[in-house]
Amino acid sequence: MKRISLVIGLTAALSASGVAAQEQGAFASEPYHPNVPYDGRFTFARIRYTPPAGVMDFGSRNGRPDPKWDHDYPKSERHFMKILAELTTLKPRQEATNILTLDDPQLFKFPFAYLCEVGFWQPNDQEIAGLRSYLAKGGFVIVDDFAGERALYNFEAQIRKVLPAATLVPLTKDHPIFDSFYRIESIEFTHPYYQGLQSVFYGIYEDNDPKKRLIMIVDYNNDVSEYWEWSDTGLFAIDLSNEAYKLGVNYVVYAMTH
Repeated sequence: MKRISLVIGLTAALSASGVAAQEQGAFASEPYHPNVPYDGRFTFARIRYTPPAGVMDFGSRNGRPDPKWDHDYPKSERHFMKILAELTTLKPRQEATNILTLDDPQLFKFPFAYLCEVGFWQPNDQEIAGLRSYLAKGGFVIVDDFAGERALYNFEAQIRKVLPAATLVPLTKDHPIFDSFYRIESIEFTHPYYQGLQSVFYGIYEDNDPKKRLIMIVDYNNDVSEYWEWSDTGLFAIDLSNEAYKLGVNYVVYAMTH
């Protein structure tokens, strides 16, 4: 990947000076930062939700609850926005990202949204209606960071509240999303945390029609943003981080051009 090694070396977390601290989850590396007003620039939008009762204490650490939706925040999106700025002409906002609920009208200003740990996702009626409208009006969602049959079962159950006819279609490497910027030669991934579980890339199509655009890509048995988060530390091999960045760039380019 052109120049990506240099960029990875520059992806230290941004300073939080001058930003008001808010509540912090167990797996967020910093307090949640205030949202920034929309100004036309591409801005990473992360979806916040309320997990079922008792779930926030499962996996908590340092006395902080684990709300699930904040995993890899904020380093993953900050690093990814640096890569996106370096490699594309999109000129994304790098100094800030936003956290939004699915029933927040502000969400419609952002064409791309990130949703994770959907094994714990149980949207309410307002959030269901909000996501349905967001997708119908051209929004694109990446679903990431979840594994196992129980998590997949929950996600399928919840997404069918949003789109009753929705079908999770396994994607092959010849799908245009894997060739929208980089040509992804292989989608055979095994995440180090999910040993023995083969990654599957599912797609959900507009009107449930494979001839139309993808409105959602689902990284099952994978955690693409985990590679983004730790790409400046050497925790994962650089080729794995490179592939994760390629996927992310392709997702955004596809979302913005289809």
